[in-house]
Amino acid sequence: MVTEPIRDKNMLRLFADYWHKKGNLRNYVLIVLGVYTALRVGDLLRLVWADVYDAQCGKFHTHITLIEQKTGKYKVVALNKQAVNALNLYLPNSRGNFIFASSRKDGRAISRIQAWRIIRTAAEAVDLTGHVGCHSLRKTFGYFAWRNGTLPVVLMDIYNHSSYEVTRRYLGISQDDRDKVYTGMVLF
Repeated sequence: MVTEPIRDKNMLRLFADYWHKKGNLRNYVLIVLGVYTALRVGDLLRLVWADVYDAQCGKFHTHITLIEQKTGKYKVVALNKQAVNALNLYLPNSRGNFIFASSRKDGRAISRIQAWRIIRTAAEAVDLTGHVGCHSLRKTFGYFAWRNGTLPVVLMDIYNHSSYEVTRRYLGISQDDRDKVYTGMVLF
């Protein structure tokens, strides 16, 4: 099954806040960073604190720089206020080098399947319908960026997609979205 973006802002807020209310800041940050950076889950899970935080200065970086695991391409992602705020909440309670460290004592990051479980648990808890999984976070970023006026060609570049068709599918444009364009058009 193909995952879908989360299209409803209220449901997105409930979904993201689920782990925060449970007191599990690692899982909360996983969802927040996933949505606000549009990184693939494999790239998220490889992030270490030094990628986002300068311990000597006591400040968060303005950008994450990495080589994408899937494409091998260099990527620079700006950290927005929401991402930094979530990271700042979690930093004092974090353990290990990895941002998404496993609760095991081996110091490794959580697995992709564990990330999927975290996302599915939150989705089910808030009755989020549709096919929601790890890739939904990445797709949600694009959907709302597009809805806010970001040109698809810019999203194509952000995603490192090779064709517009792939980006179009990512955005999960529905008939409701098309209808809003038709019914909202006022030219004269």
